[in-house]
Amino acid sequence: MINFQEKVNFIWSIAEILRGPYKPDDYGKVVLPMAVLRRFDCVLDDTKEAVLQKHEQFKNLPEESRDEILNREAKQKFSNISKYDFSKLLSDSDNIADNLRDYINGFSRTARDIIEYFDFDKQIEKMDRNDLLYLVVKRFSEIDLHPEIVSNVEMGYIFEELIRRFSEHAEAGDHYTPREVVRLMVNLLFLEDEDILTKPGITQTLYDSCAGTGGMGSVAQEYLKEMNPTAELEFFAQEINEESYAICKADTLIKGEEAKNIRFGNTLSNDAFSNMKFDYLITNPPTELSGNQVKK
Repeated sequence: MINFQEKVNFIWSIAEILRGPYKPDDYGKVVLPMAVLRRFDCVLDDTKEAVLQKHEQFKNLPEESRDEILNREAKQKFSNISKYDFSKLLSDSDNIADNLRDYINGFSRTARDIIEYFDFDKQIEKMDRNDLLYLVVKRFSEIDLHPEIVSNVEMGYIFEELIRRFSEHAEAGDHYTPREVVRLMVNLLFLEDEDILTKPGITQTLYDSCAGTGGMGSVAQEYLKEMNPTAELEFFAQEINEESYAICKADTLIKGEEAKNIRFGNTLSNDAFSNMKFDYLITNPPTELSGNQVKK
């Protein structure tokens, strides 16, 4: 495995650039989406030119059809049709804000959805106004997150550690259930099913209706892999907080899993999985919400 802590510490250190214009509680609003963008940039690097050429052939197709073709060309669950990448962004420092927006808008719908729910355009504007944007992009360009260097699983660990660190600065309990609590919940959830879960090649489904940043799903997948390396746990989730939803969906896509399994919205008033059945359910509902918030 890569030097996990070294990668995490490097990304974490980039937050120091933000000191002053940003409060520590807000560092994650920049670092998490930028880490996602840098990972996407590295993942798409090998097929970038091929995708741009293919886009010229199919640019007049409806977005959904075009995305399907270009994702296949990129050999990923997402693609990008912008001429920019992190390297090209740095070559035009005077226009880096507009060019970064162009780069983000070039992503296929699934990936673009993540960045939009991060509400990252506000941070682009703020960093540009404070002469920080070029510095942040430059620092992120210095870390190699190519899949040959950092696997999907390893990138998942890195991202989840960053989530954990930033969550410690957030309002207690709002985004983060302590890992040891989640581990206990998962242990109890799987306790009586060891005979089923240890079968070779078994695939099960897990649903979290108030997923937050998706930590319960990640711990459950990790726990099951320890129990049975050949097992697969498909994670489905719904989340009402926009930033938490973006983080959860980004983590899912970063690990090479199905991002469409992560849905935005209020589970009580708009159940996104009402027609589905799951093998396991797990959640830590936001019990502090008022009745009016629940009804929305």
